[in-house]
Amino acid sequence: MFTKAIVRPPASNFAEGLTTAGLGPPDYGLALKQHDAYCAALERCGLGLIRLVADSNYPDSCFVEDTAVMMNSPSSSKADLDRLGHIAVLTEPGATSRVGEVETIRTVFQQVLPENAIHQIEPPGTLDGGDVCEAGKHYFIGLSARTNESGAEQLAGFLADHGYTSSFVDIRDIDSLLHLKSGLAYLGDNRVVVTEAFAGRKEFADFEQIMVPPGEDYAANCVKVNDYVLIAAGYEQLASKLRQLGYQTLAIDMSEFQKMDGGLSCLSLRW
Repeated sequence: MFTKAIVRPPASNFAEGLTTAGLGPPDYGLALKQHDAYCAALERCGLGLIRLVADSNYPDSCFVEDTAVMMNSPSSSKADLDRLGHIAVLTEPGATSRVGEVETIRTVFQQVLPENAIHQIEPPGTLDGGDVCEAGKHYFIGLSARTNESGAEQLAGFLADHGYTSSFVDIRDIDSLLHLKSGLAYLGDNRVVVTEAFAGRKEFADFEQIMVPPGEDYAANCVKVNDYVLIAAGYEQLASKLRQLGYQTLAIDMSEFQKMDGGLSCLSLRW
């Protein structure tokens, strides 16, 4: 169960951020409304929000997921679990213009986590949180334009230290995917949502695969948050599939964030 999330609204220069989408500049006013709706959906799912102020120094900084990877402490001791609770791995973003975003997130975690529960990816390693998909006790780590082998290996080491397994998924030859979670989501119950780009990949052979219908690839970046699955609005075929499997879906308009290569998972850090 998730209980908390960090969120940050887009700044007024949001349109100056990085994007390869080719969908035109975002409407800032509409982006703010969509972000408000996203936050309301997280609260409906039962999460308490840590709301950061917008930061025009970093036009991409609303995509807070890329700055850290969260995991539960798997300690067998209840006392240790109460003491540590969660582990945070601060990243080294693959885009140099985003590296400074991590410092604000570090400050937040220093206020809510003990010092020994905070780790850091170090150069020359790079790692974006969007390339990390938690699947129970296993983590998939994408090798991408933003996450390199050194960053992935450092994260794998931190995960192993805390009792988790991991494996790498190389997406560097898939032009349609910026991050691993652009085409992959874990819904629990040993189920993954995948785009056609991942069809037949051996990394996911042990999972029940929910294939995203043609033309709905953007919706692959859906997020299971407690009793709900958040999904981008306008992708009814995938939403219908999920409802048939018994999931309650919450559709959120993401048009302005899609223009900036962002998805639902990108807009929060959840634990």
